Amino acid sequence: MSTKINVPFFSDEFVNSSQELLKEISEVLDSRNLILGQRVTEFEQNFAQFLGASHCITVANGTDALEIALRALKIGRGDKVATVANAGFYTSTAVHQIGAETIFIEIEPDSFLISTEDLTKKIEQEKISAIVVTHLYGLPANVEEIVKLAKARNIYVVEDCAQAHGLKINNKFAGSFGDISTFSFYPTKNLGAIGDGGALVTSNSDLAAIVKSIRQYGWGEKYDVKTPFGRNSRLDEIQAAVLNKKLESLQKNNELRKLAANRYMSNLANLPIKFSNQLQNGVAHLMPIVVETREMLMNYLLDSGVQTAIHYPIPDHSQSAYQYEIKLPVTEEFCKTVMSLPIFPGISNAQIDYVSEKIKDFYESR
Repeated sequence: MSTKINVPFFSDEFVNSSQELLKEISEVLDSRNLILGQRVTEFEQNFAQFLGASHCITVANGTDALEIALRALKIGRGDKVATVANAGFYTSTAVHQIGAETIFIEIEPDSFLISTEDLTKKIEQEKISAIVVTHLYGLPANVEEIVKLAKARNIYVVEDCAQAHGLKINNKFAGSFGDISTFSFYPTKNLGAIGDGGALVTSNSDLAAIVKSIRQYGWGEKYDVKTPFGRNSRLDEIQAAVLNKKLESLQKNNELRKLAANRYMSNLANLPIKFSNQLQNGVAHLMPIVVETREMLMNYLLDSGVQTAIHYPIPDHSQSAYQYEIKLPVTEEFCKTVMSLPIFPGISNAQIDYVSEKIKDFYESR
């Protein structure tokens, strides 16, 4: 019997080294320039260049980014936005904020991501104005096929890359396929700040100008409101300085995440556990597995010192604040059976092996 050890769901000790970040933060404080200054400009240029896009515009958080993206595309009341229902209600929040209608698309049971087949069917049934393609868990959605489908019907594509920083699909970065893409820099993300933050990325100069105006009250020039639905949604200089520093190690940390995911897959082979068939093509933001005995397994692991989580337990169309009269059987079953194992840059092989051993013990004891 192995010695009990504690395995956190996420640890920022590896990615938020105070020795590295204190210098960046101190320089911002010494500059006395805290909002929309040099470091924000540098990060926007660096992140756009990293992704191979023309423009990056930072905002306060990833949900603001989704709403602003849809507003920049002039999506609003009377329009319909297609998206999945297993991604935590973040896109749905943005769609409700702009007064549009959400058209929920089923997921593929093997990938856990948006079903191109169901999307094609819904496009034929509904007049859809925009599709939000979510690279959930850091897994690559079938965005290339969806972009072709959308272009043929004059539908906008928004890539939700909140969990997919540095993800590559056929040698192009996620976030460079759609008309516009959105990112979150919440601290646990693959590229995480030390607070909230978000960004929009596009190669369309007209869209970029609208986004830049919306994020700051709709201004053209200062105090001159040119764009409707403007708001105050800005990334601060400290977060930008931190993100600039951490962007340097994003690809290295993604490789560590992928190695951890592969070790889990190898350790847990031949158990009644389902992995996404896209897991080895992703950047392992999370480590989702599908199991029939979720609550029992989670409790067993917790008793063994292992923290787990559920991403996400309630489908968007089943949230109590809103009423949707639809059924999505694949999504609904998925949300009942999915759970996430600990994964983060710096998780040790010993920690992964301990979690894996406890999962094996659980199934052997049944």
